[in-house]
Amino acid sequence: MLSLHFSYGTLELRDWPREVPLPPGVRWDARAACHRAPANAYAPIVLALGRDQIAFEDRARSYPELEQGLRIRREPRPFQDRALTAWRKAQGRGVVVLPTGAGKSHVAVMAIAEKKRSALVVAPTLDLVRQWYDLLRTSFGTEVGIVGGGEHQVLPLTVTTYDSAHLHMEHFGARFGLVIFDECHHLPGATYQLAAEQCLAPFRLGLTATPERTDGREATLDELIGPIVCRVEIGEIAGSFLAEYETVRLSVELTADERAEYEAERATYLGFLRANGIRMNSPQGWGEFVMRAAQRTDGRRAMRAYRRQREIAFASAAKLELVEHLLEHHRTDRALVFTQDNATAYAVSRRCLVPVITHQTKVRERSEILQRFADGTYGAVATSKVLNEGVDVPDANVAIVISGSGSVREHVQRLGRILRKREGKQATLYELVSGGTAETGTSERRRDHEAYR
Repeated sequence: MLSLHFSYGTLELRDWPREVPLPPGVRWDARAACHRAPANAYAPIVLALGRDQIAFEDRARSYPELEQGLRIRREPRPFQDRALTAWRKAQGRGVVVLPTGAGKSHVAVMAIAEKKRSALVVAPTLDLVRQWYDLLRTSFGTEVGIVGGGEHQVLPLTVTTYDSAHLHMEHFGARFGLVIFDECHHLPGATYQLAAEQCLAPFRLGLTATPERTDGREATLDELIGPIVCRVEIGEIAGSFLAEYETVRLSVELTADERAEYEAERATYLGFLRANGIRMNSPQGWGEFVMRAAQRTDGRRAMRAYRRQREIAFASAAKLELVEHLLEHHRTDRALVFTQDNATAYAVSRRCLVPVITHQTKVRERSEILQRFADGTYGAVATSKVLNEGVDVPDANVAIVISGSGSVREHVQRLGRILRKREGKQATLYELVSGGTAETGTSERRRDHEAYR
């Protein structure tokens, strides 16, 4: 009889009937004398076998039903209910796009409770792993496994990082009936997507506020998780379920000395690009610049010029002075100051006497800073990029963006950090831009989102 087996992230199909056409993606493996497919082909194969009334023995799945249901039930918001309904209609496979702060994790909890299958949550950072661990343990009243950060315990409810999922999915990919990819825009790519391919789970849920990627690989999410089944934009729920907010763009001028140095360094950088026919707006532009810069003396000088002109625009004297003024103006609020680089974050910390969190900050120190920010001991925190994504800072109501990339996702994520609903809360995002520099164009690109219109 035809039988299905899970083996190291793949699905083995033994004794496949000759008269039955093979499903897409199934190949003959002469070494093992069986047909083989990626583990994520499990659901389509099982559905096809059932549809054609072909008897088979399922030795692949090893995921149990959850013994413990929800211990704490919370009334879903209308858009959360809509998201779950859409996911259900898509046979429990698909991506839900909700604004940061809108409660994506509650949709996941409802999905786990509905399917009653062992579930694996995959998150991009250890901070998010900790948040999911606390949420699942509280919601279901049971112990939760963790894989990553020095821990390796696999339980019916388990949380892991993308890195750990990539390393270990081939071993435990058959033990979960539902897999949830938090911030699923991280998933496409040769490394992380392997974790999705090696997972057998028939039910899949992706969560993100911004699925689009600069490389266009978000289309891969359709096959790894499922299509976008529900999308809610910030403007639809601001004021009702998210805090009312405003965005203020402030243009600041460079000093005469800064302007002179900026123009000189930029001329050196652009001159090298023109001399070598490098187009930075092409997909290969940056890589070509780095390669050429490493090979020649004038190239290395051009790279230094590129970095210096960015430094001047990112952290001009007027910007730092304005940050000091804004923090004084919002001294009774909770403010997050975002920068593109660690050096500027530390400069703000020294000048304004506020704590700083970067990727260099130890986990324990980071937790202590966020706790003191939450209880009001600290009124502001400076950070480079580590608070862009996922970390819950519900008391923040002011964001000051000193510098950043041209990424729409990054800018929307930073706005989302201050939109958690609270009685009477009015959120404000300030974006500081050095006038007459390349940063003006960067600002236009990252504001290309409904949230800023």
